[in-house]
Amino acid sequence: MNTMTTPVIDVEYEQPQLNAAAETDGVCPTRHVWARVPVEPSLPERAALKDRIRRLLKEKNAVMVSHYYVHPDLQDLAEETGGLVSDSLEMARFGHEHPATTLLVSGVRFMGETSKILSPEKRVLMPDLDATCSLDLGCPIDDFSQFCDAHPDRTVVVYANTSAAVKARSDWLVTSSCALDIVRALKEKGQKILWAPDKHLGGYIQRETGADMLMWNGSCIVHDEFKSFELAELKKEHPKARVLVHPESPEAVIALADAVGSTSGILRAAKEMDAPEFIVATDKGMMHKLRTLNPGKTFIEAPTAGSSATCKSCAHCPWMAMNSLAGLAQVLETGSNEIHVDPALIPRARVPIDRMLAFTSALKTGRSTAGLVPHIGAA
Repeated sequence: MNTMTTPVIDVEYEQPQLNAAAETDGVCPTRHVWARVPVEPSLPERAALKDRIRRLLKEKNAVMVSHYYVHPDLQDLAEETGGLVSDSLEMARFGHEHPATTLLVSGVRFMGETSKILSPEKRVLMPDLDATCSLDLGCPIDDFSQFCDAHPDRTVVVYANTSAAVKARSDWLVTSSCALDIVRALKEKGQKILWAPDKHLGGYIQRETGADMLMWNGSCIVHDEFKSFELAELKKEHPKARVLVHPESPEAVIALADAVGSTSGILRAAKEMDAPEFIVATDKGMMHKLRTLNPGKTFIEAPTAGSSATCKSCAHCPWMAMNSLAGLAQVLETGSNEIHVDPALIPRARVPIDRMLAFTSALKTGRSTAGLVPHIGAA
């Protein structure tokens, strides 16, 4: 796409700073980046694009994997064509196990990188390589390495929303669905944690586990904007509603939750809880799947700004919004926008991923995880 002809918006995010002692100093100056805004196709254009994509997926031996936060058309098309809609790790795992030789990833760049790390022999394409993430941007590898070097006694645990280079510098990778279990197991082994990049998720895990955790000071521009005062007022307007909150949200918002969970956890809670209404504090891209799976229930977006304030993300990631049907069709036709990861990084980046996969597999099957938690310091 040509940025000269495509609408572009300015996006603010916080960039944690390090002082000479390699500690995050609590000061997060604002940085500015941009995001493209795809043009919404007409109904005939949408139908034609979907037909092209269906045909090209077959011709190119490709499978489509989409995140819960992308446009509903991209979620539905992935499932209609035998692909998957899920979180970043399940997207990568599905792509790794699928026989297709090309993975078409609808999400943000770190998701494509994770798919490439797990499937280096496959071609990984994305609709827009400039679709990034504030957590990834806010944790540059040079600063993060300096942070790790200053604390060699700590086990480095990083969230999935990070670059391939940061993953390669870590001991463990976690997602929001398995972070509590892994950090709790590390704590039981007497290990101190160096955590990155999301301060809110890290704080939630620390409160729940009591682990000794040194935090990187990053945040997601979507979840960081949810407001506890406005959420409490909204609860008064909907007294029968249950509140579902993603743990990337601020502590005061989490405190109002009836259930705290990852994207899959939120979906499960909405299905299992006996309530007619839910207020949801996560990216509003989730509303499509929530409403599809629960047709008899009402889902309300949690507030991201007060009456006198404006929101930066307005509960939708501007980079997730860059994924489009036109972009999918273009990359399938041309083979452009291929994800490349430095081959020298891949073996090291797989170590924390494989540790997490082995741990979560053991949990699911009821096997002991004790032997899966080695005593290691900073990577």
